[in-house]
Amino acid sequence: MGALLALVSSVAWGSADVAGGLGARRVGSVRVIAVNYPAGAVILTIFALLIVPGTIDRTVILLSLATAVFGTIGMILLYAALALGPMGIVSPLTAIGGAAVPVAVGVLRGEPLTLLFALGAALALVSVVLVSRESGQHARITPRALLLSAGAGLAIGLFLTALGIAPEGSGVWAATLSRWWSTIGMVFVALYLIRRSGIGSWQPYPWLFAIGAGGLDAIANGLFQLAAQDGELAVVAVIGSLYPATTLLIAHFMLKERMSLIQWSGVALALGAVVALTV
Repeated sequence: MGALLALVSSVAWGSADVAGGLGARRVGSVRVIAVNYPAGAVILTIFALLIVPGTIDRTVILLSLATAVFGTIGMILLYAALALGPMGIVSPLTAIGGAAVPVAVGVLRGEPLTLLFALGAALALVSVVLVSRESGQHARITPRALLLSAGAGLAIGLFLTALGIAPEGSGVWAATLSRWWSTIGMVFVALYLIRRSGIGSWQPYPWLFAIGAGGLDAIANGLFQLAAQDGELAVVAVIGSLYPATTLLIAHFMLKERMSLIQWSGVALALGAVVALTV
């Protein structure tokens, strides 16, 4: 069940990236995050209270604060890297970094590394690179973008690790409280932006994309927390890192973006990785 939840969270993360990206094209990424964070917090709270009840203790509160800090830093660095581009290189770098930290922590916690896990992890690594492959002069990445991508991957990896080690009986409260802490910060950012540049730069606001992205991202965080409680952190982290494949498929079938043979090969390898990691 843990692997399945991690796979669903990966699909939700990839879908959230598409919705958030479309919204950011209209009003900018920070303005989209200022709305999708509160939207995600509300949705997670409903899940925590009615669907996946759990208990809150000192450990959960501390982990939620840690994930809020790591998650916010990761998002800031990620969007800074995406601003420099190219997205097709930045995305897999952060995805790989986001998986590497939980895997390392899982190993240190004594989780076994089987041959199938090694095979699945290798397939996942290659697939993330292939599905995000860009060619030509736009595929170059600057040293600054490379460093920002590495920093984003590290922060996201720490975020997922803190989320993944939440107590088993806590439900999704670590993810829920984390989103509320981040929401408080984003409210101050939104007020600052409105005060500095007025409301005009927020219009017309892509409410559907912002709320959709916030809901999907929040659900993905909650499912990842449940997946880590049910399965091994190293395995669910690798499966969760496959979200670029979802983004690519949605862009192809819904936005009519073309996919190369190499990218299709990456999708096939991603499916192979899921099979190897769930056997």
